[in-house]
Amino acid sequence: MIIYNTFNYDELDHEQYELEKRRLQVELLKLQKWVIKKNKKIAIIFEGRDAAGKGSTIKRFIEHLIPKNAQVIELGIPTEKQNKQWFKTYEKLLPEKGKIHFFDRSWYSRALIQPAMGYCTEKQYKYFMKKVNKWEKKQVKNGLILIKFYLSISKESQSLRFKIRQSHQLKYWKFSNNDLIALSKWDIISKFKDQMFQHTSTADIPWVVINADNKMIGRLNAMRYVLSSIHYDDKKDLKPKKYSKVSYKKNITFHGVTFKNLTKEQYDILYKIQSNT
Repeated sequence: MIIYNTFNYDELDHEQYELEKRRLQVELLKLQKWVIKKNKKIAIIFEGRDAAGKGSTIKRFIEHLIPKNAQVIELGIPTEKQNKQWFKTYEKLLPEKGKIHFFDRSWYSRALIQPAMGYCTEKQYKYFMKKVNKWEKKQVKNGLILIKFYLSISKESQSLRFKIRQSHQLKYWKFSNNDLIALSKWDIISKFKDQMFQHTSTADIPWVVINADNKMIGRLNAMRYVLSSIHYDDKKDLKPKKYSKVSYKKNITFHGVTFKNLTKEQYDILYKIQSNT
């Protein structure tokens, strides 16, 4: 398992984040052009608790990529047939040559959410854990570049993000009763997560754990890991730029609204909410 948290960033304000994101997105486009030119295929999977930022991280990855060669895969609620043929279901969703697929949850739902929530049988869970390493090794042998991300957040961050979702005019639909159930099963999910890391993080295909308590920094670290782990054409030095540490400011722009003449306490609260959306 690799814990990949580049804290050279310390904390970034929104302007610094946008500058660094754009710099990495330029490199991501170079990577995609290399994938197309060399007929490579990449699968990047994102696992993590509800509200860990999987979808929003993928959104920043694909923001400027060539659409026909990049696809977001989100299975949703599997059918009975898909549940019974788990590996075959996902084998059909793996990228062809020249494409990058981003998985918003993946076959590892069977190692985490499904057993924790009672969506699969114990037999299905054990079969998956026994076979998954061999299955992944087969895909890599067939030319797949596979990167497995786990976005890690604290219980406090998850609770805060649920509250933000509930009151947000554009994101309230993301909140469901299942979110509350998942929060109540925090310890159970933690046990399945530890077992997943122990049994399915191999030397060739490790789990890469990203601290996503600050969504902005988590996204940048995920991008940086992908770019640093693949040797593509015209690759530039990816060392993080040195940005000044975020200090107390009297003004902050959040969701298009500028708040002025803030106290330090007010600024800290708004910055914390901004870094969790």
